[in-house]
Order: sequence, then C-alpha cells, then structure tokens
Amino acid sequence: MWYWLFKYVLMGPILRLLGRPKIEGLENLPARGPALLASNHLAVVDSFYLPLMSPRRIYFLAKAEYFTGTGLKGAFQRWFFSSTGQIPIDRSGATAAEGALISARSKLEEGELMGLYPEGTRSPDGRLFKGKTGLARIALETGVPVIPVAMVGTRDLNPPGTTIPRRARVTVKIGKPLDFSRYEGMSGNRFIERAITDEIMYELMRLSGQQYVDIYAASLKDVQPEAADQKAA
Repeated sequence: MWYWLFKYVLMGPILRLLGRPKIEGLENLPARGPALLASNHLAVVDSFYLPLMSPRRIYFLAKAEYFTGTGLKGAFQRWFFSSTGQIPIDRSGATAAEGALISARSKLEEGELMGLYPEGTRSPDGRLFKGKTGLARIALETGVPVIPVAMVGTRDLNPPGTTIPRRARVTVKIGKPLDFSRYEGMSGNRFIERAITDEIMYELMRLSGQQYVDIYAASLKDVQPEAADQKAA
C-alpha cells in the first residue's frame, strides 16, 4: 500500500514536476512475469524515476545502512526506502555479494521485476563504466530475460553531492529484452558471464549515449576521488 501511496500521492507528483519525465520503449516491459532490469546509474533518483514510470512495481537492492538509522530521521528513512521498493542488503564482509544475489533471485522467483545496476555504484563522472558479472550470473541461474534501461537526465536533476534537486528533463529508455538462453547451463563460467555482461553494457551505451570506459567505477572513486569530482563539476 505504501508503495502505491508514495508513487501516486506523496512523492510522485513532486518527481514529475521536477523531472518532467517521459518513457520510451514501454512495450518492451513485460506485463507479467519476472525480468531483470539492467540500468545505468547516474544519480540517487534513478531508483525513484524508473519505478515512477513503470506500470509494475520494481524492486532494487539498497545498502542496509539506509534502514538502520535511529530516531525520527531513521524512521523516515526506513519508510522512504521501503516505500520505493528498496531491499536492504549488507554490503560488508565476504558473503555480501552472495547475499545480494540471493535477495535478487528470491524476488524473481516470486515473478517480480528486479532492478540492478551492473556498474555496482553511481558513475563518478557521467560516463558508463565496466559492468560487474553478478547480474549475468543471476540471469543464467534463473533463465529470466534481461531488459536494458537507460536513465537520461537524472544526473542533471540530482548532481553528485547535492541534496536539493534541480529542474531537468528525465527520460527513461527501455530497450528490447536480451535472451541469453544460448548459454543455458553455463552459470559459473567466468568467460561466459563476462561476455553476457559486456553485451548488456554495450546495449546500455547504445541506449544512453554515454561514453564507455573499460574500468570499474568504484576503482576510479577509490583512486581518483578529486579528479572524479572535478569532471563531474
């Protein structure tokens, strides 16, 4: 109930006013059944505008810290992220990645739409970075289609380091489903998982128009945080 109240009554109208969003390729989103939505990641609001423009509920994985705050602020945060379809995951420790995969597979088994960001983190400078193979592993293990989604304009509305959104034009582009059934039974093969991931990233590059960089976004953030901030400015 809270999800739909959030979408249509509480935050939805505000998001529409700020971003004047439009969606392209809605016919590529299945009316029922499970699917993985592989999206580029430019801003925090990506996880709000994609569900806003989708007629179906979409679940995302979010760091557990969003759900563990105390006091009034903590309670509001928990409500806010739960209302927008976020699932808490613990990103610390050696088993963090496996826990995230289990959570994603669980929602797919329930016939839901699961949104994942192959880059693993927000782009530090607006470019599209190398994808991680976890999404490919889930696709191989579950056999569900992968639908590429390009978020355009969300970085203009919600630049890195800002808390107050700016007015911008947001476009959600949904690409045609990608079928990887030819790789059935090859889960765990790192070369196959890399090939699938690279194919997904190529489609995201084509849809979004972003420049592709063959390194992980997290490595740029770790090594060159100041340089990344300068490029973003």
